[in-house]
Amino acid sequence: MGKTAVVVGAGIGGLAAAIGLRRVGWEVTVVERAPVLDDAGAGISLAANGIRALDALGVGTAVRAAARGQYTGGTRTPDGSWLARMDGAALERALGTPIVGIPRATLHRLLREALPAEALTVGAEVTGLDRTEPGRVRVRATGSTDIELDAELVVAADGVNTRTRGALFPDHPGPAYSGSTVLRALTDRPLDLSSDFEITWGHGAEFGHIAFVDGRAEWHAVLNSPAGVRHADPLGELRGRFAGWHRPIPELLDATRPEAVLHHDIHELTTPLPSFVAGRVALLGDAAHAMTPNLGQGACQALEDAVVLASALAQGPDVDTALSAYDAERRPRSQAVTVAARKAGRMGQQLSAPGAVALRNTAMRLAPSGVTLRMILRHADWTPPSLPESPPAQAPSSNRCETT
Repeated sequence: MGKTAVVVGAGIGGLAAAIGLRRVGWEVTVVERAPVLDDAGAGISLAANGIRALDALGVGTAVRAAARGQYTGGTRTPDGSWLARMDGAALERALGTPIVGIPRATLHRLLREALPAEALTVGAEVTGLDRTEPGRVRVRATGSTDIELDAELVVAADGVNTRTRGALFPDHPGPAYSGSTVLRALTDRPLDLSSDFEITWGHGAEFGHIAFVDGRAEWHAVLNSPAGVRHADPLGELRGRFAGWHRPIPELLDATRPEAVLHHDIHELTTPLPSFVAGRVALLGDAAHAMTPNLGQGACQALEDAVVLASALAQGPDVDTALSAYDAERRPRSQAVTVAARKAGRMGQQLSAPGAVALRNTAMRLAPSGVTLRMILRHADWTPPSLPESPPAQAPSSNRCETT
């Protein structure tokens, strides 16, 4: 029997971790509490570091084929004037790929297809980890059938509200509300958009869109708001909030079904974790370093985590040494990106005082064109470690027992 791992959570980070672990010879079971993997979500942008991570996992080519490069667009004001323009061609020259936009559902499907169906267990929520035996973790999950899994490694990739983080670090305060809430959706039909990607900054508000290869688009509206505020008519609320803002904002809202709108408050880890590892449990993605979306790096950092974890386990003399290496490499970088994303939000979407907004807008208009490029390169120019070229054939089976 090969080395066994349990990945908690079948989001982008969890699936990527499972792919990476299988490529380096581990038997992996992914446990997801949702009963059906229904591809919920809107859209996502992937910078070069995310694409390179996907290349290392063997799925980059498929993702590129399904994604649309972001060559045109930039940042605007509500009247439509430009603060900064995107130069996707310059990014491609510098990094080998532009930023790309893809429906989250499509990315999720492509990651699932890289795993055998028997590696995924859905409708089971992990309710306990027994770490009393050295070098082993006993995972208990509750669902239609209660199961127990015995593993040498557990990867907690179950999001910002993971239970595992609190169990491992009981003194950590957990996620904090960022002060912003986001509403987002995919349009129900294609639109004739003049750019691949745009964001528009008003006072304490942002509206943006990502165009996809099929002509549809994802849009998002980020607002300064108390936590927990919800609207009976989200589209109506947004039409009022963004009345008078430039095209294609009205058209994007009009092309959206009301039931398609998702609304989430944005939480982040403002208090850094002291480690991403506790014994044979590793935290990954939002469970380890939840950040605001202002740099578009959340998923990219989770993908980086997955590749570095797999590489460390492939190269390390033992699991404990490999996990220490993973923590040492990933924690400083991802926590620095978390801080940078928070600062970007405060100077971007969250800025609301008229004088401060005017000063920021003037500074952006006067900044040389290379400034924006250098800001993107600072986080996107990352080279992944190499992984084996093809996944192993084994699938998990012998580490599971079912209970009633």
